[in-house]
Amino acid sequence: MMKVLFLPLFQMNTGHHKVADTLIDFLRRQFPAVESKKIDFLSYCNELMEKMVSEAYLRWIRSHPASYHRVYKTFMYQEPPRFEFVSFEPWLPYFESKMKKMLEQERPDLIVCTHSFPSRILQQLKRKQALFVPVVNVYTDFFMNSVWGKRFIDYHFVPHPEAKWELVTKYGIDEGRIVVTGIPVHDAFRITTETRRKRWPAHILVAGGSQGLGNMMAFLRAAQASTLFRYSVLCGANRQLYDEISSWNLPHIRPLPYIADPEEMNRLYDEVDAVVTKPGGVTVSELLHKRIPMFTIDCLPGQERINLQYLQRNGLIYHLAEPDRGERAMLRLLNDDVEKNRFFRRVSDYFAGVEKTGQEALAEMVAAMPRRRAQRVLHP
Repeated sequence: MMKVLFLPLFQMNTGHHKVADTLIDFLRRQFPAVESKKIDFLSYCNELMEKMVSEAYLRWIRSHPASYHRVYKTFMYQEPPRFEFVSFEPWLPYFESKMKKMLEQERPDLIVCTHSFPSRILQQLKRKQALFVPVVNVYTDFFMNSVWGKRFIDYHFVPHPEAKWELVTKYGIDEGRIVVTGIPVHDAFRITTETRRKRWPAHILVAGGSQGLGNMMAFLRAAQASTLFRYSVLCGANRQLYDEISSWNLPHIRPLPYIADPEEMNRLYDEVDAVVTKPGGVTVSELLHKRIPMFTIDCLPGQERINLQYLQRNGLIYHLAEPDRGERAMLRLLNDDVEKNRFFRRVSDYFAGVEKTGQEALAEMVAAMPRRRAQRVLHP
């Protein structure tokens, strides 16, 4: 049996896991004889270390967002990457050894990275000619940070043609190893279950990611006394937020718990007229597929802030600079049919650059691989 190994990072629910789950679900439906397995590499190395690192990561983002953004740009968003030489150089032999052990145990025929850190470790093994198995990078943001392995990785599923051009011109990677797939989303989000029609009051989804909303609460508190819109608020794993909004007991603002089922999430998307969200790569990609106007008030430092720059540059999201006046700005844009048509054209332009979906690209790769399991995973 052929085996495909997927490598996100951390146990908390992130876009890296959503993309891995999307591709695993597709493979299981299209290729029942192919075994797909997902492993959080950091937990495999040491579960206590994963717990400590993930908790420290969340505390840092919440309590000192400016310093996190500076460190992210310094160590993870420049070339040559200072990440490897400053932050983790003493740890690299440890992670390489753990990666080798894991690959020897799992014996995959194909490895798919949805996070940059496993990709970096695999690049080290590839560079040393120690790894036999092909590796695919599936990028889950609208940019590629400097931690990702690039030159020695076999295939790249990139979010847009600009990223493909960067890999070709900056890293000398052959175009045949790069596919513009967009950020992969579940097949459910390419199905419209009902025709979106103009409703009044308009229905707005507020989606703050799996960890809750952050500073978007200022926007919601301003909407408490308003009747301009109806709101559904995805509270993620933030039970305190869910309870607070429930305590308001307002008919036009309803809290929702975390929704894991893509088909249920797709039905919710089909009910709304616009979404207020943070610029996470996977959520934004889902909304682009659904052609739903997007607004943002708040974003996490690091990845989301860099995503926002790309999305604003290409006119794919609207930034509400003043949360307490955000409703008026949304009302103007949603009533402006000319601007909405411009938005839809910009979304169409974005997808015009996509060569095939991540599912299609992965299916072609799996179908072309030999049916018998590779006997070697690591070079002697």
